[in-house]
Amino acid sequence: MQKHPTLFLTHRALVHQKTALEAAPAELDVTIKRSPTKEEVIELLPEVEFLITERTGVIDADMMAAGKRLRLVQRLGSQVHDIDLEAARLAGIPVCFRPVYTAVTVAEHMLMQMLSLAKRAREMMHISAEAKNWGVPSVKCDEDHFVINWSRREGIWNIYRRTVGIVGFGEIGTELSRRLQNFDCTVLYYKRSQLPPKAESQLKIRYTPLDELLSLSDYVCSLLPFSADTEKSINGDFVARMKPGACLVHCGASGILDEEAVAKALETGKLYGLATDAYAWEPIRPDNPLLPLAHQPDANILLTPHTAVGDINPRVNWRQEEYENLLNLLYNRPLLYRLV
Repeated sequence: MQKHPTLFLTHRALVHQKTALEAAPAELDVTIKRSPTKEEVIELLPEVEFLITERTGVIDADMMAAGKRLRLVQRLGSQVHDIDLEAARLAGIPVCFRPVYTAVTVAEHMLMQMLSLAKRAREMMHISAEAKNWGVPSVKCDEDHFVINWSRREGIWNIYRRTVGIVGFGEIGTELSRRLQNFDCTVLYYKRSQLPPKAESQLKIRYTPLDELLSLSDYVCSLLPFSADTEKSINGDFVARMKPGACLVHCGASGILDEEAVAKALETGKLYGLATDAYAWEPIRPDNPLLPLAHQPDANILLTPHTAVGDINPRVNWRQEEYENLLNLLYNRPLLYRLV
């Protein structure tokens, strides 16, 4: 079988590179390079038929020109602002993107977290299941008879037209911001490198310095990766800079939250709600300071066991989808998510 030379560019760690190689179809001869320089990429491109880019830098006209045999540029993810599409068009090289399955799944989970806190879902379920006497006669319901808010709850939020601040803006942030457009939210974001104006306009987001973002946001959504700088960075000082009565939602890396500090912020009312999918120790330990709050039915907290990415047996190796367009081209099938 003929092997088609494929260059796979990534910033991701060895464990992710391993799963990508394991998913590669037999038709491809895949070479993975982590964070290569532009010069290194250009040196490799003349013999390459397929270029896959994942969380990498600019794919520019020089690279298009170097790819004498290049048949397709495949971006893994929805951010394509760093690919020179006009250069690809002039070179006759198709360019496609591919939403990342796990990024979409985590974005859905974060939206669930936000809605659960907005509607105080844990407390509302407890009230419903308790079936206690609220001093209101129970009536058989029909189109004319029903009792709205019979437990007399106050302070139930929504997401509609709220301000959402996303801290750590990558592929998950991109997918989340797209979904928040349907709620007519004002979406702010903070990351080390600001996106180009065109990308911000397409996503309807605004770059905002961290302090300003924290002071303005009704929901602060953390998608921070783990590093020596970010460990326990969501701490008492971080929360103190947040808008009083805001919600803190975390679907970033484990070890980012100062769990004692954020628990105290929820207890004191500094936070309206708190949701996290990741912890300092996993599986969660019995002495975790968030657990006493989780045992209070009226505490507006949502803890999930690091399941934002999905279950432990997802669809048959979802990374195989990353190669789908390459096989589509080889077997004369239509390209998916085509930009050029």
